[in-house]
Amino acid sequence: MHDRDGAGFGRGAAFVGVVAADSVVGVDRTSNFLLDIIRMKSLIPWIHHSSAAEYYFAEGCFITEWWNEPTDNAVSVARARVEAGMTTRWHRLRSVTERYLILEGQGQVEVGDLPPEAVEPGAVVVIPPETRQRLTNTGAVDLIFLAVCTPRFTPACYEDLEPD
Repeated sequence: MHDRDGAGFGRGAAFVGVVAADSVVGVDRTSNFLLDIIRMKSLIPWIHHSSAAEYYFAEGCFITEWWNEPTDNAVSVARARVEAGMTTRWHRLRSVTERYLILEGQGQVEVGDLPPEAVEPGAVVVIPPETRQRLTNTGAVDLIFLAVCTPRFTPACYEDLEPD
């Protein structure tokens, strides 16, 4: 197969391959993963529907991974939920900037050496790499926010700062 310049597997060939493969009935899971890689490298848009289940994370909150793919190291997006009256553990992320986009509930965030600050829907908290952080739900209902990490979050970047 040649791209439009006849030079072999180039940008044009990847695009044509994705379009052709997407239209094939019965593409298996491995093929879909490979298609995702091709899309990322070719900057071809697609819609991702997460089927991830919520899980409890040792930090003290519940996480649903909306976007955290090895094919896109630039960013990850997770929905986080902190139950009423709960505080997450002091922690920091190595080499990752994290942003909390508060969607529901009321809370108090502590970042670095800044004084604690109240947060509510619409608040955005930017946390530079290596900066300690924790979040308390001060309301009567769950505190829900998006955690947007750049580059993407991996368990290896998480560091718990509280002694057991």
